[in-house]
Amino acid sequence: MNRIASIRRTVRSLHSTASTINPDEIDFFSRLASQWWDPRGEFALLHRMNPVRVGFIRDKIIQTLDEDITPLDHLSPTRSARILDGMEALDIGCGGGLLAESLARLGARTTGVDASESNIKIAALHASADARLTTGINYRYGSAEEMVAEGKKFDLVCSMEVLEHVNNPRTFLTSCADLVKPGGHLFLSTISRTPLSYFLAIFMAEHALRLVRPGTHDYSKFVKPSELVEFFQHPDLAWISRTYGGIPIRKEAEIRGLIYNPLEGAWKTLPAGLSGTQCNYLFWARKPNLS
Repeated sequence: MNRIASIRRTVRSLHSTASTINPDEIDFFSRLASQWWDPRGEFALLHRMNPVRVGFIRDKIIQTLDEDITPLDHLSPTRSARILDGMEALDIGCGGGLLAESLARLGARTTGVDASESNIKIAALHASADARLTTGINYRYGSAEEMVAEGKKFDLVCSMEVLEHVNNPRTFLTSCADLVKPGGHLFLSTISRTPLSYFLAIFMAEHALRLVRPGTHDYSKFVKPSELVEFFQHPDLAWISRTYGGIPIRKEAEIRGLIYNPLEGAWKTLPAGLSGTQCNYLFWARKPNLS
């Protein structure tokens, strides 16, 4: 009952028809927009996290392709290097384009959308300096809800380190799900709501070590992995058919904890499951194919 009450408290005053954009959050990150591509600046932790996030995405796509193809097929080295060739990808809350550029380099025709116009300008400017990205990536100022209203659909939808900054998280997740094609993939990364996450992500990262600016995170907006699993188990979506000890079937969804080693200055993923998800974690789910 305590866990159910916690979920209800998280969404109690959220209206499903309201915008998911939090103006205060947008103003906060807009003021930092010029620092997006400084690997030692405000977003240093995201620069270090990005290769791990990209590796998780790449590995899950390869894994699902291996399961989908016939035994006589195989992935060539070239195909593996550009594993997203032929896919349409969307990065929601793309910021300065760290992940969006990586998706484009893996071969995806990538759209990056952000509610901060300053972020979009920085992202577009940075991509324009690389001729290889000019035809593979497109940025637009706006929201996930606007893209849903336009009827957009993508093979791959990502929203990394965004869920903990939005209003109306259920509405935001619904929009993310609506933007995925049947058989497509949704990737999220966020922070669990636990005493450990408060200590590491707020007390240590913001105040003690000043790795990120104070006020970057709001503990009440952190989302537990179990809440994401419950959301995607709901009959309205039914992306996850069943779980075992709270762990989804591997072909339907996967949760991986993320841990930062300050001595090495590097992030690493932990084994699949709920262990190690007390702070940062990655979440993948595949939309059921209707055919």
